[in-house]
Amino acid sequence: MTKPKNVLWIMADQLRWDYLSCYGHPHLHTPNIDRLAEQGVQFNRAYVNSPVCGAARMSYYTGRYCRSHGATWNFFPLRIGEKTLGDYMKPLGVRTVLVGKTHMAADTEGMEWLNIDPKSDVGVNHAQCGFEPYIRDDGLRPGQSHKEDEYDCYLREQGFDADNPWHDWANAGEGDDGELLSGWLIKNNQAAARVPEEHSETAYMTNRAMEFMETADPDQPWICHLSYIKPHWPYIVPAPYHDMYPPETWLPVNRSEEEKIDPQPVYGAYVDSRICRAFSDDKVRTSMIGAYMGLIKQIDDHLGRLFAYMEEKGLMDNTMIIMGSDHGDYLGDHWLGEKDLFHDCSVKVPLIIYDPSAEADATRGTKSDALVEGIDMIPTFLDYFGGEQMPHVLEGKSLAPLLKGEAQKIRDYAISEYDYVTRQARVTLNVSVEDARLIMCTDERWKYVYAEGFRPMLFDMIEDPNELVDLGACEAEEHKAICQLMNERIFTWARQHHNRTTMPFPRLKEMENWEPPGIMIGVYDEEDYEKTFDHPYSERP
Repeated sequence: MTKPKNVLWIMADQLRWDYLSCYGHPHLHTPNIDRLAEQGVQFNRAYVNSPVCGAARMSYYTGRYCRSHGATWNFFPLRIGEKTLGDYMKPLGVRTVLVGKTHMAADTEGMEWLNIDPKSDVGVNHAQCGFEPYIRDDGLRPGQSHKEDEYDCYLREQGFDADNPWHDWANAGEGDDGELLSGWLIKNNQAAARVPEEHSETAYMTNRAMEFMETADPDQPWICHLSYIKPHWPYIVPAPYHDMYPPETWLPVNRSEEEKIDPQPVYGAYVDSRICRAFSDDKVRTSMIGAYMGLIKQIDDHLGRLFAYMEEKGLMDNTMIIMGSDHGDYLGDHWLGEKDLFHDCSVKVPLIIYDPSAEADATRGTKSDALVEGIDMIPTFLDYFGGEQMPHVLEGKSLAPLLKGEAQKIRDYAISEYDYVTRQARVTLNVSVEDARLIMCTDERWKYVYAEGFRPMLFDMIEDPNELVDLGACEAEEHKAICQLMNERIFTWARQHHNRTTMPFPRLKEMENWEPPGIMIGVYDEEDYEKTFDHPYSERP
């Protein structure tokens, strides 16, 4: 009998696209991820739908733009009634399991309003983005005690006890006198994390993914979302990864003094913010770049262990594997830190898809420059499992034609959004909460950023691939014409239906020139009725 199809969806939090050797990093060698690219398709222009964790993930998990699902920033709840991956997979008999992070904030007010028990099956589904939480791990903050967290419990079982083992062992180092060195302080990122590598979070999550695969019903298809919390901060990694990458292995910082001369106002406000000033400081970069690279190398090593297990169990023959990220990390590039804005180091992500089916043989080891968005994942999974596409709800496109060599592109431009309502930039610029939004539109050459109330940003990605020259204020006719085109594209995108989610397109086709039974509007007499309806007046409903 044919084995059921599966999906392993790997997501590394805050992983830059250019920090993998298959994407060109000259010193950070990631052979296991590279091997996946050799067996699948490497997408070179994959964009998240928002360059911040929560909003990007909600677009991944709903297949919808931020302006549609409404969870536009971290900890903004995903409203009750918004369908997620599990809702699309359950009718197909696919088990959808989480191992790791989602950054999901449950709509507890909505559940209370509808009298939904958060511990019921329906409540858990809504609170976990439609995933069965095999293990959920979003990390813990300093001083936050959460003794029921599975990874914390595991650390205690191994003898690594503390009120918050996640912080005190997995994300802290140890000084010469035994003092705790918090990984939240970047000056400590050069130290090794206290936890032994085999008990680190990356190792633990990989083990749990293999445990799930070992115990899963072999006759039921599944999606396992292995969502690593690293290389997201705190940037601290256990030995031997903590000192693998000295300064000569680092990519040079990508920024210029000209970027700070008369900057676009929102960008300028970010440059002047505390976080971005910190990450622009060379002592900060010196303290954390090596650790960031070590965290990525550690993930690659454990993926090698996972892939070897899957080979041994015969799972590589029937499991699609996706390797990606929820956004990148500025690391001081463009005088910025963290993510938030739309330079490629933040909004473009690595995306590699290995499809085991024979139909994908023609594209193995190829690279695609097609414009791909995070919202394309659910339509791709529907294609893979034989489900029907649902364009009345899902706003992404299936990548199946690209994986099978049937198409070169699926869209003319990609969209990403950012809501900076909670950021200092909004206060600095005195922007209202209604207007604190940015929209990126990028095509094969140009990247345009619309900023409500301010001039746009514009980059020529062919002539200026490092995005150091903002042409948004340029008076050249060519650039003004490009800005106008991009504005029109955003206007077209914004006008598309995104709330008519209960009416599939085929049903709408059936309702052309339709009136509900028994409704007669504008009918003068029986003769007029006979001309209008397809049944006699005497048999009217």
